[in-house]
Amino acid sequence: MNAKAEAKESRFDLLKWLLVAVLVVVAVVGNQYFSAQPILYRVLGILVLAVIAAFLALQTAKGQAFFSLAKEARVEIRKVVWPSRQETTQTTLIVVAVVLVMALLLWGLDSLLGWLVSMIVG
Repeated sequence: MNAKAEAKESRFDLLKWLLVAVLVVVAVVGNQYFSAQPILYRVLGILVLAVIAAFLALQTAKGQAFFSLAKEARVEIRKVVWPSRQETTQTTLIVVAVVLVMALLLWGLDSLLGWLVSMIVG
């Protein structure tokens, strides 16, 4: 982890995480309690609680470190050289062909060994 992501933990971080946990529990219990209500209202309630919980989590040192990690991961993903469609198709066809050949070989070996065992056992 880089130096920017290593933030000093506040003494209120534990309180914030407990509040996040309480919000998650309230969302789950509230969804069950209001099961007679339309699904739209329940989903909106859960989304509001999730946004509040995420905001609180991002205010902690670990939340900020996670956000920094996510930003760095996004930068790294942009650096990846993805295969072309032709390369992907060719590789997929090679894998399918090898799997089919191996399946036939294993089927043949299984049949041969089964036949040999039946000849020995009788």
